[in-house]
Amino acid sequence: MNQPRRYFFPKDYADVVQRLRVPLGFGLVAAFAYWAAPTRASLWVGLPVAACGVLIRAWAAGHLEKNSVLAITGPYAHVRNPLYVGTLMTAMGLAIAARELWLAVLFAASFLLVYLPAIELEEQHLRKLFPDYEQYAQLVPMLRPRLRPAVTGGRFRFGQYRKNREYEALAGFLAGVVYLAWRAGLFK
Repeated sequence: MNQPRRYFFPKDYADVVQRLRVPLGFGLVAAFAYWAAPTRASLWVGLPVAACGVLIRAWAAGHLEKNSVLAITGPYAHVRNPLYVGTLMTAMGLAIAARELWLAVLFAASFLLVYLPAIELEEQHLRKLFPDYEQYAQLVPMLRPRLRPAVTGGRFRFGQYRKNREYEALAGFLAGVVYLAWRAGLFK
């Protein structure tokens, strides 16, 4: 007999932070704008890490048909939450590029206290929506990617990328790059 799944965060807490995710994101952007103190060297190190995160998000968006098909191909064959992994990598890269420890701490705390509860809520939703989600979850880790894909096949679809509006994340990243370059004095 299956035991009920236990979650780390209470549902009431997860519901609240799920609703606050966007406003908190604007607060993180404001903190980033205020504290960033990039140099050419920090840009060279941090921006490639952040760009990899943006690419992971894009790859995932091209495989994701929200609430209609369980995504198990592409990056979803390596990790159950590639959009969150991409977000974490992007934030880490931008914190490195910004050269400010407080931003790294703030981004990490946000991921732990806001995004992990959101992941739990989404996984609860997916378990209800897709009967084979539990089997998928047994094969594919939540956040630490497996090297070999659990499933092969599937292809990236640019139309799905556009439908998921992932170009907005790319635009935000590019705006952050321009801002950091300006703060680093590259436009003088």
